[in-house]
Amino acid sequence: MNILIVEDDERIASFLLRGLRAEGHRVLRAADGPSGLAMAREAARATTEGDEATIVVLDLMLPGLSGLDICQTLRAERVPLPILMLTAQSSLEDRVAGLRLGADDYLCKPFEFEELLARLEALARRGRAANMRSPRLEVGDLVLDRERMQARRSDQPLALTAKELALLELLMATPGRLFSRERILANVWGASEDPLTNIVDVYIRRLRTKIDVDGAPSLIHTVRGLGYRLEHPGR
Repeated sequence: MNILIVEDDERIASFLLRGLRAEGHRVLRAADGPSGLAMAREAARATTEGDEATIVVLDLMLPGLSGLDICQTLRAERVPLPILMLTAQSSLEDRVAGLRLGADDYLCKPFEFEELLARLEALARRGRAANMRSPRLEVGDLVLDRERMQARRSDQPLALTAKELALLELLMATPGRLFSRERILANVWGASEDPLTNIVDVYIRRLRTKIDVDGAPSLIHTVRGLGYRLEHPGR
């Protein structure tokens, strides 16, 4: 695995570097927020050029830029690197905040090295599975070509914006799954928008208008007070 440790505590960072390198992993370390963000961006660029994806182990409290700010920035930039939050703040509110901003997992200090290693391996497996995803999504007569990011319904092209395509991909990837507004914000907007606004509702209405053409049955369904799901009627 390629692993980036963003941790300002020298003792913890040294422990992680020694342990992970002893397991045969390639590990880099950043000691503050700004350098951690820069190194994560560089790792993402390397991934697009064919390198194995880097897992980011991200401390919450960092000098210069907090771990939450780094996570939010990366997700707003649609950087897909797996992120494991590593922090001493163990309250439910802190864990939920990190996950809603786009973290993939959360581990509280103090922790056992074996548990950290197991969580990193799980993130790596999840990433490999995502890379094997189908290039084509289909729900009824609605088709999304993920490679070209083009959508069609009843073989007619749909004129969708980048955000509308990202929202459609999220909903089509798991037909029938209920997505809360907060989860949609985290995945499509990187939680960079105020969750109290109605931006999700606005985009859902726009997407419905564009994909429910010529009297075709509606595919996006509202579950009042909970969120939205996309599924073919009767499925």
